[in-house]
Amino acid sequence: MTDVHVRYCGCGTRLARDNATGRCAACTTGTRSAAGPPAGPLGVPPQFWNHPRVRAALDAWHMGRVIAAYRSHPHHGRPLRQETVAAWVGITQPQLSRIENGPPMTDLGRLTQWARLLRIPPGLLWFQVPQQRPAHAAAAPAAAQAAVPGSRGGGGDATAVAVWRTVDAQIGGAHLYATVTSYLRDHIAPRLFGGRGDEGAGVFTAATALTEMAGWMAHDAGHDDQAERHFARARDLSGVGDDPQLRVHVLASLAHLAAHRAHTDDAIGYAAQGQRELAAGPSHPELAARLWALQARGHAAAGRSRETRALLGRAETALQGAHGTAPSPWVSPFDAGSLAGDAARCLRLLGDLPAAQRHAQRVLELRPAGRTRSRAFGCLTLAGVLIERGELERACAAATDVLHTTGSLGSYLVNRQLHELRDQLHPHRASSCARSFLDHLDEALRQREWLYQLTTDLPRPRTGPTS
Repeated sequence: MTDVHVRYCGCGTRLARDNATGRCAACTTGTRSAAGPPAGPLGVPPQFWNHPRVRAALDAWHMGRVIAAYRSHPHHGRPLRQETVAAWVGITQPQLSRIENGPPMTDLGRLTQWARLLRIPPGLLWFQVPQQRPAHAAAAPAAAQAAVPGSRGGGGDATAVAVWRTVDAQIGGAHLYATVTSYLRDHIAPRLFGGRGDEGAGVFTAATALTEMAGWMAHDAGHDDQAERHFARARDLSGVGDDPQLRVHVLASLAHLAAHRAHTDDAIGYAAQGQRELAAGPSHPELAARLWALQARGHAAAGRSRETRALLGRAETALQGAHGTAPSPWVSPFDAGSLAGDAARCLRLLGDLPAAQRHAQRVLELRPAGRTRSRAFGCLTLAGVLIERGELERACAAATDVLHTTGSLGSYLVNRQLHELRDQLHPHRASSCARSFLDHLDEALRQREWLYQLTTDLPRPRTGPTS
């Protein structure tokens, strides 16, 4: 039932029943002119963006519809006029009408202008605002600098590695590669050659860990030849260092890269060598599980189902074990979420799609939102499996989640999997959900390539799945 006593301020704000001034609080205090509508958008509460029409417009990736939903939001009391909103960006009412009712806007500059103007939360956008990217990435060098010896934050090499691992999981290796290699050049190399004599083998251990980390970042940026050189150098350095578990960790990295490059025998060989060396020292359950899982990936690629399943079982059992001594601080963690990701890939290769789907969903259950890249891999594996099972709507929903959460992620590997998903989905383009998602994906991939060049220190990989 309509309330005939509803009144509004001249700016469009709904007034309380007991307001006798005819002006809202903002206009009364002079923060807004009561002579007419606001000269620009005012702040809105967080729940503003949960309105069904606003969310539908955001999900449709149509900025014009977002603007229309913004104008008509109940928060304003009465709809903002097109003339008013058009004036905020210096265009005419007919021009805004065409934006709202025409095809989706694709120009990144115009999308950015409206996103900033309306103060749309970045997490709701389907694109990355360029000026937010450097600010977001700045957290990596700032955090990294705090771990550099002699800097304001103090700390040592192990602290630097821990910081970079955390940041890398959130923003991707491409954004950190230059920072890590600079640290190696400026803080490690001088100590290796002519440094303090009291460091002994410890500095070689630090050099091993940081060189191996640089290899992972090069790999995540799509430069596998460079990654292999880093891993090989780390293996050589580990022979001079004093941490045998770190050496096994480097062998696991070599096995992973070999599996990624479809060098099946090398992957199995490196992982088996790592198991032999690990068995000679104190137990390390997570490292053992990782090595079993890497061997499983090699056998799965060769189509050997029995061996693959047995090795995955060994990996699961290994994770339940106890450490024989304090674990190496240089070794990356490997947990149930990591194993679930490897199991999903293996079982998908073997054609066991229901089991692959369960393990991919397990990754998402175990990985928090801060593990952006890991969740993206889990989502993309799940989407691929769902396409193979004919569940296109669920596949597109999972893949859309990746697009929404990885716009600022500097990971060529994630982008490559998005390309592969596009190729997998293309034969189903007759489906409306597939067609809509593919259109959005194509635009997102173009933006990501541009942003990659703008915000990373590494060149674009020479080869790719579609180039």
